[in-house]
Amino acid sequence: MSRNRYGLRFVLALACCGGACFGEEPSPPASAQQAPPDRPVLVGNVFPHMTVTAPGVRSDSETGIGAMIPWADRLWAVGYVAHIRGDGIGLYEIGADLSFKKHPESVTGTFANRLVHWDSKQAIIGPHVIDAAGNVRAFAELAKHRLTATARHLVDPKNKVYFLTMEGLLFEADVNTLETTKLADLVAELKIPKGAQPHFKGAFSAQGRLVVANNTYEEPEFLGERAGGRLAEWDGQAWTVLEENPFIEVSGKQNPVAGGRYGNTLFAVGWDRASVILRVLHGGEWRRYRLPKGGQSWDHTWNTEWMRIREVQTERYLMDAFGIFYDLPPMVYGGNVWGIRPIANHLRICPDMVTWRGLLVLAGDQTDNAVGQPQSNFWFGNIDDLWRWGKPGGWGAVWWDQAVEAGSVSDPFLMTGFDKKVLHLSHAAKEDVTFTVEVDFLGTGAWKTYRQITVPAEGYAHHEFPDAYSAHWVRVRADRACRATASFAYN
Repeated sequence: MSRNRYGLRFVLALACCGGACFGEEPSPPASAQQAPPDRPVLVGNVFPHMTVTAPGVRSDSETGIGAMIPWADRLWAVGYVAHIRGDGIGLYEIGADLSFKKHPESVTGTFANRLVHWDSKQAIIGPHVIDAAGNVRAFAELAKHRLTATARHLVDPKNKVYFLTMEGLLFEADVNTLETTKLADLVAELKIPKGAQPHFKGAFSAQGRLVVANNTYEEPEFLGERAGGRLAEWDGQAWTVLEENPFIEVSGKQNPVAGGRYGNTLFAVGWDRASVILRVLHGGEWRRYRLPKGGQSWDHTWNTEWMRIREVQTERYLMDAFGIFYDLPPMVYGGNVWGIRPIANHLRICPDMVTWRGLLVLAGDQTDNAVGQPQSNFWFGNIDDLWRWGKPGGWGAVWWDQAVEAGSVSDPFLMTGFDKKVLHLSHAAKEDVTFTVEVDFLGTGAWKTYRQITVPAEGYAHHEFPDAYSAHWVRVRADRACRATASFAYN
């Protein structure tokens, strides 16, 4: 280990780190900054030589890392520029020796989609199709679009997939012939309001339906003057809008469990001004939960780039939602979600997450043209390293100045895994309102009364939960009709 005159810590890593990146450090040469190519420099958890950037000023927007996928004995990554503006980036290969190069058949564009199509033994990332030997082809028509998701086909999954674009165009594509057909314009199908910028992000097929997410959210959405966001599903015949709030990610497990009896559990993450919204599809039925926000920095159409739910270890999900990483269990029993745990707060833009050769790899979108030459890089580590990031904390409401009926109950709000907890209550009624706080400490849907709190007419009250108190979910019930606010702060 050595330090340069700026105090930076340099570590030299051998091929695939050999465990040295995060354990014992090999002896560096006299000058770490002049390490030979076969001994790449590691600064913290980043290899500077893997920076994704367009040469010179050939991108004056972004050069993010939109998606990654382990395939054909290497790690593949695809870059994206904003609005398909710029050139010089594309599809990258990272080898076991930590070599890093752009593939000659790669395409520059705005891409954040990936899917392993095991039926044809091909990986899809951006418009690129990669076979088992690492040969690359590209969907010529789709390369012209901003691709945000690829999903399995509902009718012919062995030969076809769906592609979703940021503008809401849905394509059907043949993975063998690379022929594409436009199926729908979801801006029209889902009745996105005029003046709202469509910004479709996620799509996933499960339980006989294709689910898509659009994360339109600006000041009109915050003020309640417009509803441009969407979570919607398609059974191959008709579209159904599930939410008119912005949603970012739709994900689940590709291979069904229990012989398909219960289907794949599917998760969708979105938000409103109050808190993060988690929708769960299990056994053909949707459930709704709420989670805290780790920060407000993400509360805009553009700023959510690109929160993900990924299987980063065998049957272990990692969810990134509004500045908090979560341990997300892939299984649902009895229709109830439990076992969600916050891991850490963070500020990183994390467009994708994969495990490759024993390392957790996080993609990034670190610098756009606002602060200089756009560029991004990867973070290499272990999934358990995330627990040493910022301690989990956040805030969120189940009701935000919302009209509630007498006896109505809020969505469940995540409670476990945080330290200090406070509940704030207020209402606009001319009479006292009694709020009943209920907890589900097992996560099975067995709700128990924790406490009743009476708030005076047009008044406010708060409750500090005792130190070390926790349940898995908490919810609030009002005894009379009113406009109410019920907000939790976790510190």
